[in-house]
This record gives sequence, C-alpha cells and structure tokens, in this order.
Amino acid sequence: MESTIGPDTWKLSTVNNIRLAQTVVQKSDKFNDLGRLLDPLPSLRDHCIQQSNAKIHAYVRTTRIVVVKLRDNLLNTEEEIKSLLRGKENLEKALEHIRKDILLNEQSKNGREVKPIREKEKDGADDLLGAEKKQLLKIKRFLEAKLRSVQKQLQVLDNARKRLKAVLAERNRVLDLICHAITPSRASASKTTDRISSHKKQELPGIHPLGPYTPEAATSMAIATDAIERSHILLKEVVSAIRDVNHIQKEIHQSVNHGLTKKISESTTMKQHLQLAYGENRMAIHRGNKWHYTTDVSRGYTLGPVSSMDMTTRERLDRPTVRTYQRHPGTQLSEAQQIIQGSNGLEASLEAINRNIGMLGITQDRLRDDIADKHKGAQVDASIVRYRRRKANHRWVVGGAASSSSPVRCGRRARCRCSSRASHPTFGRRCAPSSSSA
Repeated sequence: MESTIGPDTWKLSTVNNIRLAQTVVQKSDKFNDLGRLLDPLPSLRDHCIQQSNAKIHAYVRTTRIVVVKLRDNLLNTEEEIKSLLRGKENLEKALEHIRKDILLNEQSKNGREVKPIREKEKDGADDLLGAEKKQLLKIKRFLEAKLRSVQKQLQVLDNARKRLKAVLAERNRVLDLICHAITPSRASASKTTDRISSHKKQELPGIHPLGPYTPEAATSMAIATDAIERSHILLKEVVSAIRDVNHIQKEIHQSVNHGLTKKISESTTMKQHLQLAYGENRMAIHRGNKWHYTTDVSRGYTLGPVSSMDMTTRERLDRPTVRTYQRHPGTQLSEAQQIIQGSNGLEASLEAINRNIGMLGITQDRLRDDIADKHKGAQVDASIVRYRRRKANHRWVVGGAASSSSPVRCGRRARCRCSSRASHPTFGRRCAPSSSSA
C-alpha cells in the first residue's frame, strides 16, 4: 500500500465515515425491506372500516335471529294467553251455570214448602234435591279451584310476555340505532339475505357475555316456553273438566226431574185410589141413610099411631080376644114387653146407624181433604218440574225478573189477580178469579 502524504488520523476518520455510511445504508435498506413486509398499506383505513362493518353486520344479523326468536316466543305467548282467556271464559260460563243450578235447586226446595202439611213429609225427591245441591257445591268448589289456577297461569304468562317485551325492546335498540347508521359493504350487501335465511335455519349461537343472545334473552324464552307448556296442560284439563261437569250436571238434573215426575205419578195414583175410596164411602153413606130411613119407618110402625083415637081395635092390648083369653088365670101375654123391646132395639139401631153415618161423614171429609192435598202436591211438583225444564238452558240472569219468579203458580185455570211471586200473600194458595174472568 502506498504511503499517503496526509496524516493517518485524517485518513482513518474518512474511512470510518465511509464505513458508517455503508452500515447506515445497509440498515436503511433492511428497514425498508421490513417496512415493505410489515407496514400497513395506504388502504388500512378502508380495510379497518370494512372489517368493522363486517363485524357489526354479523352482530346485527345474529341480533336479528335473536329478535325473530323473541318475537316468535312473544307471539306464541300472546296466542296462548288468548286461548287461555277463552278457556277462562268457558270456565266462568260453566261456573255461572252451576251457580244458576244451585239457585234453581234452592227455588225448587222453597217451591215444595208451599205444599199442604200432609204432603210436606220428607220423601225421595227431597233426598234427590239435597244430593243435587251437595254435588253442585262440590262441582262449584272444583271449578273455582280451576279458575284460580287459570288466573294464576295467566299472571305467569303476562309476566313472561312483559319480560319478553322488555328483552325484545332492548335487542331492537341495536337494530334501530346501528342498522340505519352504517352502510353495508359491497361484498356482503348482496349476500345479506342468504346469510340471514341460513342463520334462521341454524340453532341460536352460544351465550356470550357480550353477544346478542344474552342470558336474559335465554331466561325469558325459557320461562315463556315453560309457561306455554303448562298452559297447554292446564287448558286440556279445563276442557276435560268442563266436559265432565256438563255431563254430571245434566245427569243429576235429569235424575231430580225423574224423581219429581215419579212422585207426581205416585201422587196421581194415590189420588185415584182415594177417589175410589171416596166414592165407596159416599155409597156407604147413601146406604146408611137409606137404612136409617127404613129403620125409622119400622120403629114408627112399631110404636103405632100418635093418637089413641087412630088405633084400630085389633091393635089394642085390651081387644075382646085378649080379654076373653085373660079370663083364665096364668094367661098373661108378653105382647107389650116385646113391642117395647122391639122399639128400644130399633132406637139403639138408629143410634148406631147415626154414629156410623157420622163416622162415614168424618171419613168422607178426610178423604176429600186428602184428595185435595194430593192434587195440590202433584200440581206443585209438576210446576217445579216445568220450571226446572224451562230454566235448564241457563238463558236467564241471576237476580233478574226471570230468576226471581216462583216455580209454583195458582192452581186455577182462569186468570187470577195473584202473581207468581213468592212474596205475594196468596202464594201457594187457591185464589179467586178476577172480575173479568168471572
């Protein structure tokens, strides 16, 4: 190496500067190469915007799925509430019919109280009415318990509906605020409909603390689903209970009507037998009166004429034949004693006949009263049966004019001034016809 004229230090400093420049150039080239690999492109802002929009759209699509599921649950809950409300109305209607039947039973019992004393003795119809009331009260308590269960289930469904509405309103806020604030990317805009439809067919995404399918949404849907299932079961029980209650109600109503009809036929039969006995008793009275007249005439013949001047010679006790016969001793006749005994016997027979006629008269009065009571009792039972059949359709209002009327009406066919109200003073008694009908 040629020796330099300049000093060594000067030469070394220049060489060092050259080497430093080369090192810096190499580092700069390496950094530039690394920058080409790692530095963000100029389209970073657009790329970040697209990624954010894609993430937001994915979240919104998932939220839409959750919202659709929430709306489906809400619609199912509302439909179930409507069905359960209809079941509640049917249950209240059945309960109203039971209450009307209980009122009809009480009116039937009160209607039978106007019967005569002889006909007020407890019979099988009273037992049937008592059994009907017990059964109706039992059914009433059963339906009231079902109604309380339905009301409680309606409250549960209403709470589930409110919770679903609150969650749905909260989830809808994302759709209302985000969907209108962002512009979908061109790449995902054409595929939005297909992705939403494909997401609807899939299951809901897993519960994530920050995801759209929140624990509150899952809990609200689970509560609503459970309430709907219980409501289905309760509605089936209500329908079955109403059907069974209607069947039992008709059976006991018909059994009471059948019992009352049987009592009417028995009363009519007894009245007919009493009428036969009444006719025989009246014939016996006629025969007794005829025999009394015959016996009285015979007694008159036995006593003879009232005046002694009307007696013929053959009727006298001292007629010539008797005086001639009594000239001999021990020839007394018992004619006078026999006449006296015969007259006394006829008087005793007349008294016995009078007693018998009196007894027949008393028996005749009792038979007449019994016939009247049987007729009145049969009329009362028949009016109650007609009243029960007329009220069996339950198309009347409790407490109204139709329900307050008594089943027992007047027995006269002519128009009468008395009303059919139990509060009328002539209720249950025979009344006089009005002047127009007279």
